[in-house]
Amino acid sequence: MKFQEKTLEVNYKSVVILRIMLSLIFIVASTSHFFNTQKTVNRIEQANMGFIGNIFGSPEIAVIISGIVMGIASISLLIGFKTRIAAMLLIAILIPITLTIQVGQMTTLGPLFKNVALLGGLLFFSINSTLKTQKQ
Repeated sequence: MKFQEKTLEVNYKSVVILRIMLSLIFIVASTSHFFNTQKTVNRIEQANMGFIGNIFGSPEIAVIISGIVMGIASISLLIGFKTRIAAMLLIAILIPITLTIQVGQMTTLGPLFKNVALLGGLLFFSINSTLKTQKQ
């Protein structure tokens, strides 16, 4: 499949709203990683694919490190600073979380597809790194 390079004009305000709203769920999640660390670790340990949480060592350390990176990247996305890098960092965190917690939990497909939608929003900002405004 070959994609043609095309340009699409969108309202800048809609991009800002998307960026802000997308960042909020990651800000909330990062605070949860700090204030509810044990609850997050328990979710990893009880998940069907929980072994993924042990790949980098202790799940507690993984939760804290992912909380730090997620917090920094989500605030960066919120304020529009280095949005491409922020989106790529959040993608790098979202994929293992999705694989660990949501994949294999077929009784709750909603959270899996929520993460798929979040991934779509993050891909938008990682692909469109040079969003420019035009004077009207």
